[in-house]
Amino acid sequence: MAYCLAIDIGASSGRHILGELVNGEIKTTEVYRFENGFLSEGDTFYWDIEALTESIIAGIRECGKIGKIPQTVAIDTWGVDYVLLDENKNELLPAVAYRDGRTAGIPERVDKIISREDLYARTGIQRQNYNTIYQLYCDKQSGKLDRAAHLLLMPEYLSYRLTGVMKSEYTIASTTSLLDAKTKTWDQDLLKLLGFKPEIFKELLIPGSTVGHFSPEIREAVGFDATVVFAPSHDTASAIAVCDLPGHGMFISSGTWSLVGAKNAYPVLTEAAQKANFSNEGGYQTYQFLKDIMGMWLFQNIRKNLDKKYTYDEMMQMAMDSHFTQTFNPNDPRLVAPENMIEAIRDCLGAPELPLGDVISSVYHSLAASYARVVEEIETITNEAVDAIQIVGGGSKDRYLNELTATYTKKQVQTGPVEATAMGNLKTQFEAL
Repeated sequence: MAYCLAIDIGASSGRHILGELVNGEIKTTEVYRFENGFLSEGDTFYWDIEALTESIIAGIRECGKIGKIPQTVAIDTWGVDYVLLDENKNELLPAVAYRDGRTAGIPERVDKIISREDLYARTGIQRQNYNTIYQLYCDKQSGKLDRAAHLLLMPEYLSYRLTGVMKSEYTIASTTSLLDAKTKTWDQDLLKLLGFKPEIFKELLIPGSTVGHFSPEIREAVGFDATVVFAPSHDTASAIAVCDLPGHGMFISSGTWSLVGAKNAYPVLTEAAQKANFSNEGGYQTYQFLKDIMGMWLFQNIRKNLDKKYTYDEMMQMAMDSHFTQTFNPNDPRLVAPENMIEAIRDCLGAPELPLGDVISSVYHSLAASYARVVEEIETITNEAVDAIQIVGGGSKDRYLNELTATYTKKQVQTGPVEATAMGNLKTQFEAL
């Protein structure tokens, strides 16, 4: 029996999903789950890469304990974040998290080097403060980039920790706003224009490519050997790989972020796409024409502020019992990393005394309304009507949000799979085998 292991790491949690082929279908078993989240020191938000690595190893070890040894292992994570290493392969820490505030005002500085219109025409990526291009510009200003000999995006770095081999992968690199969207390669002219050393960026491999075998240290730690391969390393790309969109369908990959968009055979680099702030991210044999919307992050932080007093189902019921439908912009900068999400949402609504149930209801309606706006924008930009929407990922379990999405978009909505990212990751591995 052939087994493959998908290690799917989001901004709030990670999971190890073991897959096996049974009569041509992928059957999955969750063998390990762990919490994730950025830490803070002073004003800096960063990822604990040692804890992440330890959790990855612990989950792989579980496969040996249950006697199901994977032939291949692949890691997918969120986009844009990276680890820099010096010429001796020592990490240049901290590994700053995308929600850190250091990039405030940086996009405007970069605009003076290359206009936002020209940047979009090259890379086709949605303008967000946390984009890799702006984070790296911060590292250039601080001098940190001068000491770097290697740049590895998060799933590439974690794969390196398992193998000792440094390689880079296309789908995760496409989130950086440093790739030529048409050629699917690093934009060398852009790197030079920004003063980023081209030699720290490695040749890009496609999903299904081999990274290497476990290093001797990892083999000893887990008790067996396996081959690490690249899935679509960007979690969104893995999730969308299993979306079976009817006609001109759309997807919503619903997790910490809601990624709302459509599959395309080519990048859309028009002025209309740039002004609407869409991304053309690399997918598995496709482009993902999408927009990032702050998603379950809002609910996660409300629950955290309430010391997890309520379950998500109980919070959903509060919203369903409310008649409050006022909306706000889910991507409001005040919601990126607030100390108190409830108060931040009340501030966005201009309603400091708003009851909790109404706050939660406003999140539901705001997300659904945002999805509807993206549908309208895609129909206008592509000049094609959207037939249906497929919602995948953990957020697809929220039946009230699914209902509101259908109501606001006036489209047919289908849901699942919940573990779409792991399924897309596993699909790539089995095809590679």
